[in-house]
Amino acid sequence: MFIVLLKFSDQRARAAEWMQAHKAWLQKGFDDGVFLASGSLAERQGGCILAQGPDLPTLQQRLADDPFVKHAVVHAEVIEATITNAHAALAGPLGMGA
Repeated sequence: MFIVLLKFSDQRARAAEWMQAHKAWLQKGFDDGVFLASGSLAERQGGCILAQGPDLPTLQQRLADDPFVKHAVVHAEVIEATITNAHAALAGPLGMGA
């Protein structure tokens, strides 16, 4: 499991320019079953993604394809985590069984 932080850079003002392409990129991640959730960081610092995938290099390649990353609107930080406990509502989506 991966927690991805997409933190705004000094190019934040360009976000509107790439927003539609970023949203399409996010949707592809959901359609491919890699992204489980996404949202905003507090205080408008950027965004976050809860992702699953085969390995870190594959996820990093996907992140490199994000228009926000390509155009330096955000810097991606990946935190790899092993989830060992979850609420029943999340256990299935996190691959932990019922």
